[in-house]
Amino acid sequence: MLLDLYLNLIKKSMGLDPMNKYVYNPYFDSFLILVLFFVLSRLFVFIATKIILKLTKKTKTNVDDLIVIKTSRPISLILLAIGLRLALLPLGVRQSIASIAENVLGSVIAILITYIVIVVVDIFIDNWGMKVAAKTKSTFDDELVPVFHRFTRIFLSIVGLLFILTTWGVEIGPLLTSLGIAGVAIAFALQSTLGNIFGGISLIADKSIRVGDVIKIDSETSGTVVDVGLRSTKIRTADNEMVTVPNGKLADSKILNFLHPDPSIRITVDFGVEYGSSTDKVRKVVLEELKKIPIITKQPEPRVVMDEMGDFALKFKVLFWVKNFDQKFDTRFLVTEKIYNALTKNKIGIPFPTRTVYLKKGRNNQS
Repeated sequence: MLLDLYLNLIKKSMGLDPMNKYVYNPYFDSFLILVLFFVLSRLFVFIATKIILKLTKKTKTNVDDLIVIKTSRPISLILLAIGLRLALLPLGVRQSIASIAENVLGSVIAILITYIVIVVVDIFIDNWGMKVAAKTKSTFDDELVPVFHRFTRIFLSIVGLLFILTTWGVEIGPLLTSLGIAGVAIAFALQSTLGNIFGGISLIADKSIRVGDVIKIDSETSGTVVDVGLRSTKIRTADNEMVTVPNGKLADSKILNFLHPDPSIRITVDFGVEYGSSTDKVRKVVLEELKKIPIITKQPEPRVVMDEMGDFALKFKVLFWVKNFDQKFDTRFLVTEKIYNALTKNKIGIPFPTRTVYLKKGRNNQS
């Protein structure tokens, strides 16, 4: 009704009688409709770029700016396509030709809408990717963002194609069934790859490991995390060897992280003294030696405890803390050496493994 009112007003302004069938010209009406929607499309672009864009530039994010810039032209083309579709109505073309034209224009509109949705989703994915990159030092986000781009573009393109097929009267029910079967087959074929990808996503989401963390997965795999990638994680061992672990396996493993929740760590040094030694003296000598090492923390205090009465020695444990895991091995070696020197200096014996054998003298058998 608004369109008819607009056409009548235009005709009256030109001195034409819209009710006079002899004056009525369908081509003229089609032309007026095209002019109307062309003006609307240009007006929309003007408002979007000159008014709305100025408002969005005042916000803290540039997401809205990009959305306005990249969607204003496609939306104006949608208005033109709608105008073309409506312009066919006054012409009274044959039903078959009109149906084909409407299907073509409907397909163009569906393509433009799909493009707009893809552009908006891409902008949000890029914005999310920048936030992830700011929080991580790994290349995981650099690999993950393109994957999300491809996935969303393919998915939205398929949805747009289904709308186009519906416009042309194609039954999409059987097609969806075929796509579902094909999707299941592809998922089975890519099960390992998808497991690694989702494993990497879960590692980043849970923040269980980060680049620079020192971790231990099992008795054979431990070291510093060098990179958390899309499919695998790289770990550099203490011997400077690079170990690549699939993210799927890593996500299902028990991970020991030495740097979280904080990098401080407790160190244990075992030693033994000979039987007959004074345990109080041993404890005093070792504690005094530990107090001379500044790298050992005052809190928690270091402790020396007798752990076991062994086969040939009284076994002790020294328990102390350092502030950083990187200091663990050097400090442990230093403390072991200091304990040996302190025990030797104070004439506290450190026994060798010994075994006493008793021989029983028996009678010699005589024949």
